[in-house]
Amino acid sequence: MTDRSTAPRVIFLGGLGRSGTTLLERLLGELPGVVPLGEVVHLWERGVLAGEPCGCGRAFAACAFWQEVGERAFGGWTPTLARRILTLRHRVDRTRRLARIAHADLPEYVRAYSRIYQAAAETRSAATVVDSSKHASLAHCLVRAGVDVRVVQVVREPRAVAHSWRKTVARPEDGRPMTRWGPARTAVHWTAQNLALELLAARGARVVRVRYEDLLAAPHDTLTDLVSELGLPVPRLPFLHGTTAYLTTVHTASGNPMRFTAGRVELARDDAWLRALPRCHQGLVSALTWPLRVRYGYGRAGV
Repeated sequence: MTDRSTAPRVIFLGGLGRSGTTLLERLLGELPGVVPLGEVVHLWERGVLAGEPCGCGRAFAACAFWQEVGERAFGGWTPTLARRILTLRHRVDRTRRLARIAHADLPEYVRAYSRIYQAAAETRSAATVVDSSKHASLAHCLVRAGVDVRVVQVVREPRAVAHSWRKTVARPEDGRPMTRWGPARTAVHWTAQNLALELLAARGARVVRVRYEDLLAAPHDTLTDLVSELGLPVPRLPFLHGTTAYLTTVHTASGNPMRFTAGRVELARDDAWLRALPRCHQGLVSALTWPLRVRYGYGRAGV
């Protein structure tokens, strides 16, 4: 494991996909001394093995940032390393195995992530890295293994999330459609991920919750409050003007298509679910996600 005296601070963004983690990572990535890495949990398969592009647009193997990270962390990326980590992930990094997270392979598995975090921080001379892997099980692994990690639980109105998972969206990496889920499956996963993050907080881990809707309604205030709660210096936010953000190119290994976006971005809520998600599906998701939905402040109108 990396020496904690020299290890970077790790901000881990957790929650179910389509909840706004990529947007939050992009905003955090504009802060000085912060390096956004994308969904590191998928780096092994999508980056090292499949060669999918980095957020900068270059193929993983052609991205100077990731090649330097690989050299510093492991002496270079290899298929053998990637397959080994994927094997370890299958053994220890699963939501259904949280009760048995202290697996014999846990130290080796987490050591790979720690080396990436350390190497990325050194490559950019930064003190903080952001991993938007989302999976609560990986957050549990990192905390259990002693990584200096702050977890940000990103929540979004579950009916809006269910609507997003129903839509057909092409992956910019290869044009294939992204995974689609029905409302019941989305509701179950939304509940499971958030319960797992609640459990992490109950066990004493540092967990801060952010609502996607609050981030869009008041991005400056929400981001400033979050940065303060994470123990980071609160800087000026020149890249935010009201609900408009100006984003630079970043080196993220995997994630939502927004990771490729640079330039001006308007931050606006997507409430299409109110009209487009069938009433029967809205009712089903509401029932399956109660009482967490109410706990997080989502009433009948999703506010």
